[in-house]
Amino acid sequence: MAERNRRTVRDLRRGNRARVLQRLYFDGPLSRQELGPATGLSSGSISNVVAELAAEGVLEEAGVVDSDGGRPRTLLRVTPSGGLLIGIDIGETRVRVELFDLSLTELARTERLLAQHGYDVDRVVSHVSIGVADVLRDAGVDAAGLLGIGIGVPGIIEQDARDGAIVHGQTIGWTAVPFEKLLRDAIRLPREVPLFIDNGAKTLGQAEMWFGGGRGAREAAVALIGSGVGACVVHAATREESASNSALEWGHTTVRIRGRRCRCGSLGCLEAYAGAEALRERWQEAGGPLPAAADDETALATLLTAAFPGPHGPDPDPVALSLLDDTAEYLGAAVADLINLFRPERILLGGWAGLLIGPHLLPEVRRYAGEYALDHAAARTTIELGQLGPDAVTVGAATLPLADFLARGGSRPPAAVAGDPEGAERVGAGRRWSPAPAATEGAAG
Repeated sequence: MAERNRRTVRDLRRGNRARVLQRLYFDGPLSRQELGPATGLSSGSISNVVAELAAEGVLEEAGVVDSDGGRPRTLLRVTPSGGLLIGIDIGETRVRVELFDLSLTELARTERLLAQHGYDVDRVVSHVSIGVADVLRDAGVDAAGLLGIGIGVPGIIEQDARDGAIVHGQTIGWTAVPFEKLLRDAIRLPREVPLFIDNGAKTLGQAEMWFGGGRGAREAAVALIGSGVGACVVHAATREESASNSALEWGHTTVRIRGRRCRCGSLGCLEAYAGAEALRERWQEAGGPLPAAADDETALATLLTAAFPGPHGPDPDPVALSLLDDTAEYLGAAVADLINLFRPERILLGGWAGLLIGPHLLPEVRRYAGEYALDHAAARTTIELGQLGPDAVTVGAATLPLADFLARGGSRPPAAVAGDPEGAERVGAGRRWSPAPAATEGAAG
């Protein structure tokens, strides 16, 4: 009984710390007086929690404000230097590693290209390991300050009790890859630094929902359009409730019966028409001029320049225009599927390729989505571009350890190694709570 009471007191204390810390992170700076009604805690509890967190260096003073007829009130905020976070994007063309402080201000970054070696697992693990060491060295900080490393990858992620995160990435040739175990063996980190591995579309969605175009929405869908195509879907969640999770492989829904062969092996997938790799192939097949050995980014930029040369350029290439109009229709039809199935308030198109083609195709995507979707649902959905730029997957990956840290009330997790029983507590501790609707499992790109 005594042990049960101790656990209850500990959990209550951590819950109070989490409520204060979460509120200050997303709504701060706030005074102690404002924290009371904002969190529902008593003034005594607020004082105790603030004192603890300030003593640990998690909170700091952020100036004072005058109060009506009373003493000036001290504002509090989460200390930016109170911890370090690493976000990693295992992208279609490169591995991007970024180091952030608690305010998600970038401290260092590095990128390593994948073009020559593709998704060779050992090569990707090496890129991640070297990248982590590089950003820590470049920022002049020690790994002991890390609160965790978040990693966005293409594919479906499953948790294994022994090996941690297992990645099933059919389009990149990964079958049941024990990615967490491989990374933990390769990266020289303190035992207590946790790894959070999730689908890249989901990390993009979480970033947009927390800080970008999804803020304030209760239902949203966020698309990741790069060389491949992915998405995450958001269901109702508030500060007081958890988001419901559902897996979605949007890029591998069929948009054309017996259509083009997709990287996944199926026919007619959305990714086979709207991904940057597919756009490059379609442009080549149509006779579009491309630089020798052009990568997806160069090819897409060339295609857009041909279709939209600007007021002082040559006439638009009719073949390029036709190809992009077809692409807008495929995207519009697939967006209509999201509208009909999930009825989100917002749909955001993101990813490096989505942000590149979006300004040109968004009006047509909206028009085609309206034609293919049910009128009632379409009238209640807005379709916009993501707001966080091409690095949003990396920022979103960093929010995975950040969310865990906030949910723990600023306490560091126990040793988190694949197969460690204590690690089970941290897998999901930071994924259940969300300051805005939290992203669900996303599709692989």
